[in-house]
Amino acid sequence: MDQQPAAALGFYTTDVDILATLGIPLAAEQPIRGDSGFTTFPDYFPQEALAEVTPFANYPEFNYERVLGAAPDFILNGLGYDAEVHEKLAAIAPTYTTNAFDGESWQSHFEQTAKDLGRQEQYDQWVKGYQDHGQQAKKAIDEAGNGDLTVATLGYWDGKVNVDCYSYLECGVFDTIGLKTEELSKQKGLSLSLEELDQLKNVDAVWMSKGVGDDAQAELDKSIAAMEKSPYWKSLPFVKNNRIYTYNMEMTYGSPSGAVAFMEQVRSDLAK
Repeated sequence: MDQQPAAALGFYTTDVDILATLGIPLAAEQPIRGDSGFTTFPDYFPQEALAEVTPFANYPEFNYERVLGAAPDFILNGLGYDAEVHEKLAAIAPTYTTNAFDGESWQSHFEQTAKDLGRQEQYDQWVKGYQDHGQQAKKAIDEAGNGDLTVATLGYWDGKVNVDCYSYLECGVFDTIGLKTEELSKQKGLSLSLEELDQLKNVDAVWMSKGVGDDAQAELDKSIAAMEKSPYWKSLPFVKNNRIYTYNMEMTYGSPSGAVAFMEQVRSDLAK
């Protein structure tokens, strides 16, 4: 690139958060999800950087006309699993593309992106703040007597239950705080039938993601109702002790503000 960006655009929502966290000036319009009840940026994103920014829906349907209309001088694209997307974006502005959803840790992609964009210092500052948050969360959770819990995420889709950490954001937070993560969470793509939920017999607390609004809550309630049909459901520790918590589904996909926000969610839930 001939010069530093003055009006960068993040093609997916997490890309917007990465740009803002790295201190890269944003174009006046930025993408958000167009489903799951989202009408603006997640409330945990850097609000100061987004104060004068107008959101537009760009997922699951891509809106290249709005991207062009935003007049970006640089584009960060985390959807590198689709080569066609990069080609179209590169015709609009210089584009840095990575496949942020290839099964690797979201943070490894974030670090590499920061390094490639000459923003290592900003990344290091974020890491320090993240680790400081982790120490504070650990202290609060330990003081509440919950530091020895075994934890996991929980999801229900198409008749199956999963506990894996999609982009490692949630498991990364658990590790940073010092909580014990259920071993099944480390098996990518593992799904359990309702008849296999006894494998969660050692899990003390779970977090389920959800969108925003009434429809998202109804969908969550529907998922829990389906899992309640398991013969083991009522015997699971996180059910008996009422430790099923929720968090914003956008955190699942991995971004710096999302990691800190999920950490704060866990601290809030377990430090009561």
